[in-house]
Amino acid sequence: MCGIGGFIGNHAPAVAEAMAAVMPHRGPDGIGLWIDPDQGIHLVHRRLSIVDLGTGNQPMWDETGEIGIVFNGEIYNHTELRQRLIAAGHVFRTDHSDTEVVIQGYKAWGPDVVEQLNGMWAFAILDRRRGQLFLSRDRFGEKPLYFHRRDGLFAFGSELRVLLAHPAIRPATSPLAVQKYFAHGYLPAPHTIYQGIEQLPAGHSAIYDLAQKSLRVSRYWSLVIDPQEPASPDRAEAQYGEAIRELLGRSVRQRMVADVPVGILLSGGVDSSAIAYFASRGSEPITSFNIGFEEKSFDESSYAREVAQLTGARHIVERLSLSQASHLLPELLDRLDEPLADASLLPCYLLFRHVGRHMKVALGGDGGDELFAGYDTFRALRWAKLYESVVPRPLRRPIRLVAGMLPVSHRNMSLDFKIKRTLRGLDYNRNMWNAAWLGPLSPQELGELMTQRIDLDEVYSEALSAWNACPQENLVDKTMQFYVNLYLQNDILTKVDRSSMMHSVECRAPFLDLDLVNYVRRIPSRFKLRGDRTKHILKVALEPLLPDHILNRPKKGFGVPIGKWFADGELSADSSSVLHSYLDCNHFAQLAKEHRQEAADHRAVLWAGLVLDRYLSRPTRMRT
Repeated sequence: MCGIGGFIGNHAPAVAEAMAAVMPHRGPDGIGLWIDPDQGIHLVHRRLSIVDLGTGNQPMWDETGEIGIVFNGEIYNHTELRQRLIAAGHVFRTDHSDTEVVIQGYKAWGPDVVEQLNGMWAFAILDRRRGQLFLSRDRFGEKPLYFHRRDGLFAFGSELRVLLAHPAIRPATSPLAVQKYFAHGYLPAPHTIYQGIEQLPAGHSAIYDLAQKSLRVSRYWSLVIDPQEPASPDRAEAQYGEAIRELLGRSVRQRMVADVPVGILLSGGVDSSAIAYFASRGSEPITSFNIGFEEKSFDESSYAREVAQLTGARHIVERLSLSQASHLLPELLDRLDEPLADASLLPCYLLFRHVGRHMKVALGGDGGDELFAGYDTFRALRWAKLYESVVPRPLRRPIRLVAGMLPVSHRNMSLDFKIKRTLRGLDYNRNMWNAAWLGPLSPQELGELMTQRIDLDEVYSEALSAWNACPQENLVDKTMQFYVNLYLQNDILTKVDRSSMMHSVECRAPFLDLDLVNYVRRIPSRFKLRGDRTKHILKVALEPLLPDHILNRPKKGFGVPIGKWFADGELSADSSSVLHSYLDCNHFAQLAKEHRQEAADHRAVLWAGLVLDRYLSRPTRMRT
């Protein structure tokens, strides 16, 4: 796992050095620079050594010196690809570097190499023969890649700060991005908080022509839910369960391969417990990590401890109070490279800080909820459909106002929070339910807070596209595709990448294995959501392996009591003048007052405002 960057333009080599200097957390084990002063090409690499420790340095070149790469990620099927390429006559100079497999794969298949890769990546390949730079990002967006193109300069990097380290890049804040941020709580690709800097979306590649100074971006993959009816309906669950066990077990084994120790992030939930089980089937004892909180409604450590005992893991727990956690907020927010309004970023930051004291690599359960219909949202769909059919639209606002009178609770995933959120979303058409449920603000509330006119189709364009892209009419299938193609990429995996790499830890996601995903996406939704039982077929698959009370315990989530912190004054929702150009700050102050008086629960928008205000209040040079 590494950090990458570079640019094509006439600037001093010191600029490349500055780009490398701002991301030591992504690669503390080495720096690689390559510069062609005649063509103004600069490649930057920071290395976190995990595979092929002795010969895997970058930028890495093929034997001709014509094709070079800076690569961030892991290719889990690199051994099989290496064998295929050797059989086809390709010569390797490293012992087992997955980076060299990507180079030789590019020589064999060109840009189509990405279709052969099973893993996570962001890379840039300089092809000096064709006079082009080929960039790519993995299917789900586990690894980030940003770029800027203007006035003959093309620059790219793993983080925004890498681009901001270039003296010619001083972008303005995007008003549309601010609107999208408050609509979703994150910035959907290709948007960033800045005008002129874009994210390469997941499942996309790009080719920059060095002579023409032109860029062509194209999609090579996206998840499509495509359910197929089982050949033997009476044996379907048994067959699905057996296949899932085989595919997930193989995925975990592949992701345990490294030249350094690999740990397990263990919450005691279904996904992490499954990963811990399969990891424990290997030849070496495993180590698992967990953080526990003294406050009961936020603590899952007892479940994690039980699964660790079951799997024989060496279990390392850090126990904190939530007040201790809150004291680390300034440190976290000052290190945040881009605004992200998911408050679970804080416990993730604490968890990876804990892991980073012991290991460089850990496996996590990301993707399980999205692929197997694991969120409470999926339970809500049946009731939402019923509500839509029996409650006339004129009655919905009065019902929501009555629900708003329920006493505010700041417990983790409290009942009043779920009821109010569900009813809020049902004011809108189906294609907006998920966006309204998940975002800090509903579309109506967004319009009330923003100072500039809101074009809802533009602000929610990615959400509408993710919903409409699913060819199925089934609400569960459409919601799964929404979660994978939008929420997983732009929120969950962004949060995990940033919080892990702040502590130089690589996090791998076995549930996002390509073979497993291609199998699961064809399972009909009735096997994933059975009545109110989420992840039904995954739990069926795991029944022979894990205790029933682990598989069927209530989902807790990874939360912190930001609602209570705002109400008690531990967090301040006062915004600085930097937000006045975008928000009606009098209205924002009124939301903060209502929250302090516990007349309403505005935790999500207050948190989003705090994060964005703190980010934009830093001078641009300090964001590097």
